[in-house]
Amino acid sequence: MNHTQNYQEQQEAKRLQNRISSFLEDFKVGTLLSGSGIRKLRGAKPLAVFATIFSLPFCGVNFSRGIVNNAELQFRKDAAYEFLKNPQYNWRKFLLSLVTVVVRFMDVLTNEQREKVLIIDDSTYDRSRSKVVELLAWVHDHNANRSLKGFKLMTLGWSDGVSFLPLDFILCSASKASKRLQGIRKELDKRCCGYKRRMEAMDKSTEHLESMVKRVLSRGIRADYLLMDSWFAFPSLLATLGEHLPVICMGKDMPKVFYRHQGQWLRLGRLFAKLKKRRGKARILASVVVDTKKEQKIKIVFVRHRHQRKWLAILSTQIDLADEEIVRIYGKRWDIEVFFKMLKHYLNLERETQLRDFDGIIGHITIAMSRYVFLAFEQRCHDDPRTLGTLFYACSEEQLDLSFAEAMERLLSLALDKVRSADIIAENAVVAIVDAVMGFAIDMLQSGTRSSRIANLITVS
Repeated sequence: MNHTQNYQEQQEAKRLQNRISSFLEDFKVGTLLSGSGIRKLRGAKPLAVFATIFSLPFCGVNFSRGIVNNAELQFRKDAAYEFLKNPQYNWRKFLLSLVTVVVRFMDVLTNEQREKVLIIDDSTYDRSRSKVVELLAWVHDHNANRSLKGFKLMTLGWSDGVSFLPLDFILCSASKASKRLQGIRKELDKRCCGYKRRMEAMDKSTEHLESMVKRVLSRGIRADYLLMDSWFAFPSLLATLGEHLPVICMGKDMPKVFYRHQGQWLRLGRLFAKLKKRRGKARILASVVVDTKKEQKIKIVFVRHRHQRKWLAILSTQIDLADEEIVRIYGKRWDIEVFFKMLKHYLNLERETQLRDFDGIIGHITIAMSRYVFLAFEQRCHDDPRTLGTLFYACSEEQLDLSFAEAMERLLSLALDKVRSADIIAENAVVAIVDAVMGFAIDMLQSGTRSSRIANLITVS
C-alpha cells in the first residue's frame, strides 16, 4: 500500500512539474524576462532562477530549504538574491506582459455580454518582526484596526467573474517621513526602475491609481467597470478615474464628504435619513442620483446590511444602471479578497523569505503573483471544457487519432489482464500505473491544444 501511495505521489509531482514547465514555455516567460530587462549578467540563466523560485510553494519548501541549503541546484544562493535585488529589472513590465496574454486567452472563453472589471484594493504586507527593511513604515491594518510594521500592497487586477488576474501593484510605504522607520539605503540612478518604485512608494497611494489604470488600458485589456472599496470613495478620485472607466465603489459616511440632493449638501448618513425607503424586507432600501463637489453626477444605492440593522451604500458614476445591476457588478470585487488570502496563506507572499532590500521584495512579490496567474490559468483550463478547443472535433473527425486512442486503451487493457493473471503485483498498483499513463496522455493532448492557442495569442499581440 505504501509503495502504491509513494508511486502516486511521485506521479503527481511529475505531473505538476510538467504543468509548470508547460506554462513557462507556452507563455514564453524567458522571452518576457528578457524583454523586461531581466537578462543574464553572470552565472545562471534568469529563466532557471525564476523557475526555481516560482516552484518553491508547489514543492512544499521555503526559500532557505529550496535554494539557500539546496546543494543540488546548478546555481548558488547569491545568484538568486542578485536576481531578485537588481534595481535595473523592470518587474512591472514583466507582470503586465505575462498577464496580458493570459487575459486574452480567457477573454476568448468569456461571453461578450458578461462584464469584465478592473478591481483596485490594498492589503497589508506584514513585516512586524523586521527592523532594518528598506522603507519599512508604520501602516494601519483596517481589518484588525491596529498599526503594524510593514507596507501597503496596492493591487490592480482584472476579473470576468470567474477568474481573477493581478495586473499591477505598488508596494506603499508611509507618505509621512515620521512614520517611516527606514529610508532609502541604496544609491541609485534616478532613471532606473528601482529608484522610480521607491519614489512612488513614498507618495500617497491614491496618486498613482490613474497611471495604473491607464497603463493597463493602453495594453488593450478590455474592462467595462472599475471596482473599489470604501477607502477610495472620494469625489476627486471618482472624477479622475471616471474619465477612463465607469466606477462602482462602496460608500462611507465620512464627515468631510458631502453630496448635493435637492439643493442641500448632505453627508451620506443624513442623505439616507431623508430618502423614502422601500417597504417590507427589500434588500435594496433606496436609491438616488446626487451631485458631488467635482460637479459629477453619481448614483447611490442603499442596501440592507445582511447581519446588522445598518445599511450599505454603493456608488456608481454610471447613473443609468439599474439598482440591481450596480449591486450585482460590485459583487465581483470579492475576487480580489480571495486573491490576497491565497497569496498570503498558500503562495508564501510574506513568510517565504525575509528580504531587506526593497528591490528584492518587489521581485519576490512579482513572482508570487505569477504563481497565482499560473493557478488561475490551470483552474480555468480544468473547469472550462472550451479550453480543449478543437480537441473534441479532432477526436471525432480524424480517424487516425481515434484509432490511436482505441489502440492505446486495448493495449493497456490486455496488459492489465496479463499482470492480473501473473499475480506479480497488487491490483491497486496496476490501476495506479494505468491511471498515470492515461492521465499523462490526456495532459499531453490538453497541453498541445493550449500551446497552439497561446502561441496564436502571443503572435497577435
